Amino acid sequence: MKYDENWQERYKDMIQTPKMALTSVRSGHRVFLGTGCGEPTVLVEALVKSAANLADVEIIQLLTKGDAPYVDKKYAESFKVNSFFISHNVREVFQEGRGDYTPILMSDIPRLFDSGQLPLDVALIQVTPPDARGKMSLGISVDIVKSAAENASLVIAQVNPQMPWTRGDSLIDIYDLDILVPADVPLLGQDGRSLNDVSLKIAQLAAALVPDGATVEFGLGRVPGFGRIPQAVIPFLKEKIDLGIHSELITDEIIELVESGAVTGAKKSTDRGKIVASFCMGSKKLYDYVNDNPLFSFRPTQYVNDSNVIGKQNRMVTFNMALEIDLTGQVCSDSEEGIFYSGIGGQVDFNRGAAISKGGRPILLMPSTTENGKSRIVSRLSPGSGVVISRGTVHYVVTENGVAYLHGKSVQDRTLALISIAHPDHREELLREAIKAKYIRQEFAEVEGKFIVARQDYMKTSYLLNNGTQILFRPVHPTDEPRMRDLLYDLSMETVYYRFMSHNQRFGQRQIQNFVYVDHRKDVAIVGTLPAAHGEEIIAVGRYFLDERSNRAEVAFVIRDEWQNLGVGTFLFKHLQNIAKASGISGFTAEVLRNNKRMQAIFNHSGLKVKSIIEEDVFSYIMDF
Repeated sequence: MKYDENWQERYKDMIQTPKMALTSVRSGHRVFLGTGCGEPTVLVEALVKSAANLADVEIIQLLTKGDAPYVDKKYAESFKVNSFFISHNVREVFQEGRGDYTPILMSDIPRLFDSGQLPLDVALIQVTPPDARGKMSLGISVDIVKSAAENASLVIAQVNPQMPWTRGDSLIDIYDLDILVPADVPLLGQDGRSLNDVSLKIAQLAAALVPDGATVEFGLGRVPGFGRIPQAVIPFLKEKIDLGIHSELITDEIIELVESGAVTGAKKSTDRGKIVASFCMGSKKLYDYVNDNPLFSFRPTQYVNDSNVIGKQNRMVTFNMALEIDLTGQVCSDSEEGIFYSGIGGQVDFNRGAAISKGGRPILLMPSTTENGKSRIVSRLSPGSGVVISRGTVHYVVTENGVAYLHGKSVQDRTLALISIAHPDHREELLREAIKAKYIRQEFAEVEGKFIVARQDYMKTSYLLNNGTQILFRPVHPTDEPRMRDLLYDLSMETVYYRFMSHNQRFGQRQIQNFVYVDHRKDVAIVGTLPAAHGEEIIAVGRYFLDERSNRAEVAFVIRDEWQNLGVGTFLFKHLQNIAKASGISGFTAEVLRNNKRMQAIFNHSGLKVKSIIEEDVFSYIMDF
């Protein structure tokens, strides 16, 4: 972008020094500070230097990345802070009770300004120099800054040639500003923080939930000791195809993702081909990358965070942080044990948007424990912890131990799903607490020391054969061990060979127990049963094992010989598909012998997207939902 080289001469009547400009701030004023790395540091410094002449100035901010000298106790009579998000530079102020935190959805903040509910006396912002038309760009921080500038009684702009010119809805007319303060200074940056193995594992599991052609968002939340895990997902997406981006925040990680070819925006429903964001924080490399880059469209918060806009995207996948979740699915994201830590931010906006998106996936990321080993999955939220995402609107929860899908599930089902992704050291205690709280039934207690997870209701179904026989399907249970043994030893040698690729018909107790002691999330086993004189007889077993790296599950099933060729296998395979889809799994894999024509027919006529290759008389199938 070519700036007007003579702008300082042309608009000299508007230009003031920092000191002179800040004399316009009066005691009792409400002063807005520009966001993130777009914070006008020269103006903030001048504001603090004038503290001796000011009293009771309320500083309004979303989040800032500077040193925040105005929060020093010696300025307590001059400044107080009211923040919509608690960033690290002001966190101590709020934890000491010296600041005001306003919990609000990001998308609602501009309405506070527009309606006059939160009138602004002064806005301190940072912009580029003007072009020949007198237009200036808000650069890397459009977010709520544009609304603040449009509504403040007085707008003081730090005009910085080092601010990138960003495209989109980022422009402001020079005559909409009141005072210009030239300042050729480096922008604030955000260094990438190293992530531990837990954070990387969470990111890898979460990335597996992203389908090709998805539009993704990466939230700004951070968990103490674990970093910004949403940003850690980005490097694991490089093998994806035709991704789009619609995110309030972008960081340096986006550069490699774009250059990998994974991001085209070709499948976006709106803003096709564009990376949409409201602000960015990172290094000079990122700022140079977005500068006048037509690939990027920087838009105000009222657009980027509008859940209806977000929901128009097909396959909208959102990544945001959680600090604590109870077994019923209530999510706390802005506080820990009653102490405010961050803020609501755009989490609710994007969770809502992804939930109404066709094929959308709202995903919450969370280490299973705190730095000191305390479980973040709890039977009840800690006293004072606030609910940000309600139990009725939570969908996916990812810890380093796996993925739980909660939406539309009963309290019992979601309880068991969350316990299965809790830290192993806490699962048995959580199970006992869940039974005590009547979230789950007593029968789900320990079985020989191994925690069992079985989400019963939606795993149950029945199938009516043409001859009138009704087969009941349900999750396997530890008490099925003797019936499972009977099934396995009644199979013909051919059926055993086709199922286990072995002629060995000996099954040890450990092998049989492996069929009945499963967690019903990663390792699902469904049995088909018929009434018998002794209770039930198992005539079929279907099972899958989840590979969390690919988010596909290896599937296999076996039917008692006399019940084959009656459609039982086809029905059982369809039932396993429904269970896997409900758990957010992307597809199945399978290994089938060349001579096993019946199994091949079930897979080839399943209606799924089927690929297969043969090697040494074994077909390897990949079947995507």
